[in-house]
Amino acid sequence: AVLAAEASFAQNDVGDGAKHGPDLLVAFADTPLVTADTFSRLLAGLRESGAAVAVAGFEACDPTGYGRLLLDADGALVAIREQKDAGEAERAITLCNGGLMALDGRHALDLLRAVEPNNAQGEFYLTDVVALARARGLAATVVRVPEGEVAGVNDRVQLAAVEAAMQWRLRERAMRGGATLVDPQSVTMSFDTALARDVVVEPHVVFAPGVSVGEGSRIRAFSHLEGATVAERAIVGPYARLRPGARIGAEAHVGNFVEIKNATLERGVKANHLSYVGDAHVGAGTNLGAGTVTCNYDGFGKHRTVIGANAFIGVHAALVAPVSVGEGAFVGTGSVVTRDVAPDALVVARARAVEKPGWAKGFRERKGRPASDGQG
Repeated sequence: AVLAAEASFAQNDVGDGAKHGPDLLVAFADTPLVTADTFSRLLAGLRESGAAVAVAGFEACDPTGYGRLLLDADGALVAIREQKDAGEAERAITLCNGGLMALDGRHALDLLRAVEPNNAQGEFYLTDVVALARARGLAATVVRVPEGEVAGVNDRVQLAAVEAAMQWRLRERAMRGGATLVDPQSVTMSFDTALARDVVVEPHVVFAPGVSVGEGSRIRAFSHLEGATVAERAIVGPYARLRPGARIGAEAHVGNFVEIKNATLERGVKANHLSYVGDAHVGAGTNLGAGTVTCNYDGFGKHRTVIGANAFIGVHAALVAPVSVGEGAFVGTGSVVTRDVAPDALVVARARAVEKPGWAKGFRERKGRPASDGQG
């Protein structure tokens, strides 16, 4: 598998008069908890000891199934013995192979090409490069790592276990960086979640990839954020959803059951209840009443809504994009706005209420149902 990438580390002039490839790091997709520091230590293990091979090793609580690291009397690495090829004494060894290794670029290709399937499983063991290096008079060394860091994933149970470990690592990083997680175990984070100092995250919040939250903001319970930027001192949630492209300005409020998608809410905007704002720009200080909807999709394409600063959008207003509402304008409750609204204007787009006295009483009498029968 490593030699499949041979063309990418072909021999090059490295400036010392010799031609050879770069030093190699071999990593595994099923050990996701390895840190950058461990990779650095593996490379340092080559350079500081002059070894041709540096191997990550760990002390196993239960070594069954792992390759054992065989050391000589001086503590130098001699070979790696796989479980099926190990003798009884070797199986008692608890220093095990973590899989990761670094190879000196001057020797890597020669060692890799020399590996043969001479073992109980008839497989090409990458681990044989240690014994091959020693047979050529080259050194090999062990870089010790915590067992948990090289935990492998072979099924969904193990995947869940390493995900739990990674989640705690991400939560700890956020808290040590100055964020407060009210109930850390209930918060789900992504590798790139960025929480500034004094951010407060309430229980049961999910941070999908691409989220940053500015200093002093509060993310309330049961909110879901993805691909979103939240500026300082904003409030999001509870039960809010920020979708990709959401940009929430400083001191803005995004409240209960509000969804923001590919839209910018400038400083101090308030969208506190039951609204959908998609493909839009909302100016500073504007208030979006409960049930405000930007109607951005016509069945074929998406269109933008632009709302100026300090506007007031009444409850249950529908803004049919493409449309703009000027600065300081008022949109009346229940209006369906299909044309641009001038700055400081009032637009009311709804039918006038008509009252018919006594109609309800007559309707009930015609149906033969008294007013107090309790049926709704």
